[in-house]
Amino acid sequence: MQINTMLKTIPALLLGATLSHGVMAADIKLGVAEALTGPAAKYGVAIKNGFTLAAEEVNAKGGVNGSKLALVIEDEQGKKEEAINVFKKLIFQDKVLAVFGPTLSNSAFAADPIANAAKVVAFGTSNTADGITAMGPFTFRNSVMEADVLPVTVKAAVKHFDIKKVAVIYGNDDAFTKSGYDVFKATLEQQKIPTTTTEAYAKGDVDFKAQLTKIKAGNPDAIVCSCLAEEAANIILQTRALGMKQPFIGGNGLNSPKLFEIAKDAGDNTLMGSPWSSENLTPVNKAFIAAYKAKFGSDPDQFAAQAYDALYIMAEALKNVKLSGNLANDRDAVRKALPSVKIEGATGKFAFRPAPAVAGKQVGFDADQEAIVNIAKGGKFVLLK
Repeated sequence: MQINTMLKTIPALLLGATLSHGVMAADIKLGVAEALTGPAAKYGVAIKNGFTLAAEEVNAKGGVNGSKLALVIEDEQGKKEEAINVFKKLIFQDKVLAVFGPTLSNSAFAADPIANAAKVVAFGTSNTADGITAMGPFTFRNSVMEADVLPVTVKAAVKHFDIKKVAVIYGNDDAFTKSGYDVFKATLEQQKIPTTTTEAYAKGDVDFKAQLTKIKAGNPDAIVCSCLAEEAANIILQTRALGMKQPFIGGNGLNSPKLFEIAKDAGDNTLMGSPWSSENLTPVNKAFIAAYKAKFGSDPDQFAAQAYDALYIMAEALKNVKLSGNLANDRDAVRKALPSVKIEGATGKFAFRPAPAVAGKQVGFDADQEAIVNIAKGGKFVLLK
């Protein structure tokens, strides 16, 4: 009991070091800034688990060029201010070689400029909003952009449900959901699908009856939802309570067990695009799923898979980096090594592609990966066939 009580009083700073399994003696320190508490923890904890599993596997095989990887894990709480503080701690105090995270695109827009100014790689595994990698040449992500995923998802939904018109609902005060809405809007226009109504809500809203009543009046064939999982689940439940049976179309924010914990079978027939599926039975993915279940006692999700792959991408890059002990030079060497990495991971074949130049200057790198369209059946997502 005394140990548990003491642990509860240890600051997050020390807890991060504890979780890194002896970080002081480690050869290569990598920062992990994720939302481990707060509403975004439904993504952040899975991400942390993916990193932890991959790091243990790499280290069990001898590490990278004989050096072990140590994760310095910090809770950025899904808040912009905390993400800034955690990035500063990891970069300037812990002197990590590179930083993974933060969890939400909102937080990335706040924290990534710090990494770019310090010339440290900020590697996002769950940031899909447009403009993330435009912040500078040290920003990388292996999370597939909504701009790549949503057009494929909408096209599949139109074909599967014979959709002629849709309604749209989205969160208008979050970078991820707003960016997703912008992509959905452009996609619907490009695919010539009329919109009956567009409704917005704010973060923290729980009552969507006013918006859904307007949507019901337009009698759409489907409802496009650029939302995070918890809000989407409540929207789905309230839609069904109003007697509406339309399928939902969403982005990877819906790809969380939280959706089904709240909505249960009411979420059936929701279509969602993602680079990862538990039904993608490649040897790497099967091994990842089995190892994750064995270690954490639960099924992995897309966010765990992307973090797992990101650690392996970083390990592959580090194989080509001769660490000199000069931190500034070593950090830049990581930036130079990452773009050429190609792996076959839990999410499938992965490579980077350069983000579009900004004012003629090279910026960061995006994921070059195909989307998989999933449909909700019986309280889980399965491949759309």
